[in-house]
Amino acid sequence: MKKIVVDKLMNLIKENGQYDDIKLAEIRYGLEGLYLTFSKLIVIFLLAYLLGIIKEVIIFLIIYNIIRATSFGLHATKSWICLISSTIIFIGSPIICEYLSIDNNLKLIIGLILILFIYKNSPADTYKRPIVNKKRRLFFKYLSTFIAISFVFISILINNNFLSNCFIISLLVQSLMISPTVYKIFNLPYNNYITYLANNDI
Repeated sequence: MKKIVVDKLMNLIKENGQYDDIKLAEIRYGLEGLYLTFSKLIVIFLLAYLLGIIKEVIIFLIIYNIIRATSFGLHATKSWICLISSTIIFIGSPIICEYLSIDNNLKLIIGLILILFIYKNSPADTYKRPIVNKKRRLFFKYLSTFIAISFVFISILINNNFLSNCFIISLLVQSLMISPTVYKIFNLPYNNYITYLANNDI
């Protein structure tokens, strides 16, 4: 289904514009990403609605994507793997956040560990989208670290157990998504910008 939809959109784009092969490849990559995102969200929201937790899922998605947007992380190589893993994360995490109770002292300890982890491993790129520019990598590293610090302080200060947990759990999930170990488990290359620079003699 993805191929059919993307192919039809690509044909429309080719008929109404003049693009070279590199630009067309970039457009196709973007369309495939949009298709996967929307189809994944439909499944997740439908399941969340059936479970009566759609508000919680939306809140967690918003919080998680703030840290995801700057620290990046791995992408599944197959759409079905992405769908299953995303559904588990974005349905399971809000449920855990709803019932989990963590003492503020323990939350601070966990938070400090996660901040260090985010600082050490972000941004984590992919082989399709290596972050080549050194200034951009440093910018995303520092911004991700600042967001992580903010998340931990917000988690400790706010008097709402669900929201408090959302900030910590989102950091935990993202720490896994940028972990070299998790990349290795899924047999995905890490620090892809190094390979890109080496192959292109930059």
